[in-house]
Amino acid sequence: MAFINPHGFLDNPTFRGMRWNLLKTYDKIYTLDLHGNSRKKEKHPDGSADVNVFDIMQGVSINIFIKTGKKKTNELGKVFHYDLFGKREMKYDFLVGNSIKTIDYKELENSKPDYLFVQKDYGLQSLYNKMIGVNELFSQNKLGIFTHRDRFLIDIEKDILEKRIKKFASIELDEIKKQFGLKSTRDWSLEKAYVEIKKEKIIIEKYNYRLFDIRFICYNQLMFDRGCSRYELMRSLLNKNEYALNTSRNTQKQGDFSDIFVSNNLTDSQYCTEGNYVFPLYLYPETNNQQLTTIKTERVPNLNIKIVTQIAEKSGLTFTNEKETTKNTFAPIDILDYIYAVLHSPTYREKYKEFLKIDFPRVPYPKDANTFCQLVKLGGEIRQIHLLESPIVEDYITQYPINGDNVVGKIMYQDNKVYINYDKTTHSENGELQYFSNVPLTAWEFYIGGYQPAQKWLKDRKGRTLNFEDILHYQKIIVALSETNRLMKEIDKIDTE
Repeated sequence: MAFINPHGFLDNPTFRGMRWNLLKTYDKIYTLDLHGNSRKKEKHPDGSADVNVFDIMQGVSINIFIKTGKKKTNELGKVFHYDLFGKREMKYDFLVGNSIKTIDYKELENSKPDYLFVQKDYGLQSLYNKMIGVNELFSQNKLGIFTHRDRFLIDIEKDILEKRIKKFASIELDEIKKQFGLKSTRDWSLEKAYVEIKKEKIIIEKYNYRLFDIRFICYNQLMFDRGCSRYELMRSLLNKNEYALNTSRNTQKQGDFSDIFVSNNLTDSQYCTEGNYVFPLYLYPETNNQQLTTIKTERVPNLNIKIVTQIAEKSGLTFTNEKETTKNTFAPIDILDYIYAVLHSPTYREKYKEFLKIDFPRVPYPKDANTFCQLVKLGGEIRQIHLLESPIVEDYITQYPINGDNVVGKIMYQDNKVYINYDKTTHSENGELQYFSNVPLTAWEFYIGGYQPAQKWLKDRKGRTLNFEDILHYQKIIVALSETNRLMKEIDKIDTE
């Protein structure tokens, strides 16, 4: 049997059971990966272009499944693999000129638990698998919040959102459907929400919507589909000075690994990337009849104590539930900062890039106290910069020199300037285009997860008028991205393993 299929099943962790069943069913499996995945920004190993054989974004593979009748019942089949990179015409020529017998397939090892149908360095994988999985270290994690009705429940302006929800509770149901375009779904009843919101106090909270983009959300549970609010896990982030690590289970759509960011508010499922998982640093025990906005109970670390004990043994430090000034101690925030530093190491990302693509990231146990503390310091600096809590972000490296109406139109980067209205539909007071000057190309192009924050933040405000705080905020973003790039190089000077 032979067919052409999206190539994600070759190594995506979701399909490990499928691969195992195929190995049980067939005697020989030949996979010819034609790559060309524009979502993963695939390139030829030599750095040149890699183009899809079809006019689609998803990469594909040719898969041939053979039964010989010679394989024993409990025996797994053999897998043979070949990678074909390059331009489209070259791939066509290769396919026309070859057959299953002439292609130099490489036999792969059937390695538990993933049974990958792609070539991997299994010695390196063995080393990687002995590291700490963030999903193993943090006791609880969940996909971030998704509302299914962002335009209604989320807004940049708190007062506008509050007025909208109050209006929802005050007008007739038929009018709600017309004005807000809302309707019941399988998991959410418009009618029930309409009745219940009249009885409740409206809860408006800060919301980490996208990178560097804090908005406000109506967080009354009845306004969400069942389970979409991640209510209990998110409770801790309603407190001040709380943090959560954010990452994804794989980077199949985002190319090389960069899916790592920190949050300190309720957090969206697309905050850092598509499929953004939230790992709160602390949890708060449930208490009956307690208002979400007035949580006062004692918090507990959201950490696997067995792994924390191993970190303490390897580092020679003593773990404390809360940060102390006592010498030779470390706390949950130090563990978060350590992870944050390691996952911002360019060398580490490159070395383990194939494994970082197929599951939650893993980090090594600290080699000693000195290395651990160095990485904690640098990881903490990046964390504070990303949350714009560091005073460094107010040392602006850009200017916004032209006065005007500040309406965001077409975005353009040219000569280290970010124009906010390059389409000339809006103008400054003296007819000139408005722009941020001295913006480094590194900051403009910098990727975090699925986004280029310096570009996305402005694009998400198209048609809006930037106020004074917005202009300062954007300048802080540019500093944060520039400093992240600098600190990543500092981290690379430290041997993380």
